[in-house]
Amino acid sequence: MAIAQLKAELAQAKMDMEKTKRPPLVVCEVANLANDKAVIKLANGNLFLVDIHEKLKGKISIKDTVLAEQRSLAVIERLDSGRTCSPEMFLLSKKPTIKWADIGGLEDEIRELKEAIELPLLRPDIFKKVGIEAPKGVLLHGPPGCGKTLLAKALANATNAAFIELVGSELVQKYIGDGAKLVKEIFQLAKEKAPAIIFIDELDAIASERMETGTSGEREVQRTFIQLLSEIDGFKNLEHVKIIGATNRFNALDSALTRPGRLDRLIEIGMPDADARESILKIHTAGMSLKKVSIKKIVEMTGGVSGADIRLICTEAGYFAIRANRTNITQEDFERAVRKVKCAEEPTEYMNMFG
Repeated sequence: MAIAQLKAELAQAKMDMEKTKRPPLVVCEVANLANDKAVIKLANGNLFLVDIHEKLKGKISIKDTVLAEQRSLAVIERLDSGRTCSPEMFLLSKKPTIKWADIGGLEDEIRELKEAIELPLLRPDIFKKVGIEAPKGVLLHGPPGCGKTLLAKALANATNAAFIELVGSELVQKYIGDGAKLVKEIFQLAKEKAPAIIFIDELDAIASERMETGTSGEREVQRTFIQLLSEIDGFKNLEHVKIIGATNRFNALDSALTRPGRLDRLIEIGMPDADARESILKIHTAGMSLKKVSIKKIVEMTGGVSGADIRLICTEAGYFAIRANRTNITQEDFERAVRKVKCAEEPTEYMNMFG
């Protein structure tokens, strides 16, 4: 019995010895994938094209944290750790399907956006002949749900440009300098993919008016914002790269962002008036099965609602018809839907009134 125990302890000791002899593995990040190989990025920023272990082929993706051997740097294991942001993750692989015809009630705003962004991308020669420079970017501002994001996506569809879409808060990173680095990499990616459109939604998350004092986190946000301004100013060739910012809090933005040469073309996307609401309703009800529905009456009932709310009203009206086991949507369904959507908005308006 004692001999058997000694043998077991000896075997365990040998296993422990083998573990101590194994060289440590390198923690790195997958920057890209090419066939059965991976481009890994080390902590010092160096990139290497390496092999992937058979058991991991098809199981790792870009931005995964992996372990690699020291000598060959072959990827042998994947870690379930958090991912850091990379500019490639904001690049849409498929062109947005939204078209200008899908947007109602914003004819003047669409014309301005076409002149500022679409025309310079499609016909830069016109600006050279006239002798003027096209604006570098546009700032869309107005209440939520009025079509700012839809306009940006329709523009990307019309121009066939690479569309880089992100939210301002995604530029706020955990470690010092990472946010500014990400901004720089996004603009570099846009130049490589030109013609390209960079769309930053909720821009006020990083472009709010700067204060003299603040926490370390606020100072890091300011550094990211300064890098954004630097990238906009540093672009010498902006014929094929355009920037679109969107915000619901225009008054909170730093005035440096809208100075001439930056996002100096301001387009306000306001709440739809009666004609705009009618246009939006016709778009959303075009494929619906309606029975004795008066669009004019619905327009009168929907004063003060946004385009997104009108779309929600159409959806809710369809649900009321389904609950009644009908395939046709009636005027009563729309009236009930309007009341439901407006009632859902009342608490929000009450809270906004008192801050």
